[in-house]
Amino acid sequence: MTCIFRSTYGKITKGLNLFIRSLRLHTGGIVMIAFIEGELAEKNADGIVVSCGGVGYFIGVPVSLIGALPQVGSRVKIHTYLHVREDAMQLYGFSSKKDLELFKLLINVSGIGPKGALSILGAMTPEQLRMAIVANDAKGIAKSPGIGAKTAQKIILELSDKVNIEDMIDMNDSPVFAAGEGAGGLTGVAGDVMLALVSLGYSNSQALAAVSAVSGDDAKDEQSLLKAALKNIR
Repeated sequence: MTCIFRSTYGKITKGLNLFIRSLRLHTGGIVMIAFIEGELAEKNADGIVVSCGGVGYFIGVPVSLIGALPQVGSRVKIHTYLHVREDAMQLYGFSSKKDLELFKLLINVSGIGPKGALSILGAMTPEQLRMAIVANDAKGIAKSPGIGAKTAQKIILELSDKVNIEDMIDMNDSPVFAAGEGAGGLTGVAGDVMLALVSLGYSNSQALAAVSAVSGDDAKDEQSLLKAALKNIR
């Protein structure tokens, strides 16, 4: 029985490696599936299945995304990352390119693999994670399952120069601009910080009050102003 198992496993591994080599040969050495668009066939606790061209693709996604997706049978477009190992290939997916890029940043942090990155993005939204990194909030990141304080601090250390306030701001969708007067009358650095706070779910009045209460050296740049404003809200 052991010999049969080893023989079968060897054939599967060999076939998988040949498939990976073939993909790399036809893609210039890079194995990439940018996105999968099709019918949402299944939603499970650890991922989803998207039916495309007669093939069902299992895609690992954050828990937060599973709840945000439409009902089964709807058409979806998932931006994907193909994680390739010697013995397996696994797709991971997100609703936007920006969130996918954040996932890629996380898995490049020493000690954080795809499952760890999904755990973080399942415990907090991508916007909350970006805010935690910018605000140096290691405790917030450490609340994610399987992520300790040291790992959270390492994430902040390695990604603080790769994530900024602009990543959290979508001018077209922000409710701050509903009245057509800009960020509650605030402009420049203060306006950007207020936009970031509103994008996280704080009301215009909460964001405006928090930002307006900051003065002196705490308001010299976006990073300092954001940290001080968050303290005012909390």
